[in-house]
Amino acid sequence: MSTTITKDMTFHQVMRMNPEVLKVLGKFQLGCVGCMGAQHETLEQGAMAHGLDVEELLRELNALFGE
Repeated sequence: MSTTITKDMTFHQVMRMNPEVLKVLGKFQLGCVGCMGAQHETLEQGAMAHGLDVEELLRELNALFGE
């Protein structure tokens, strides 16, 4: 079964999947580890709030899983 990260997943869900996720989030200047919003904020919401392209973020995150 392959793993695909989607824009509807929360930051918390994604961070629990693989420790390498933190490196990708850091590359996008997303300090999600200490953020209370990470529990409930979706990747799409966070990207929009930080002026980021959610599709670019998803490409980089999914590359960790060979997607």
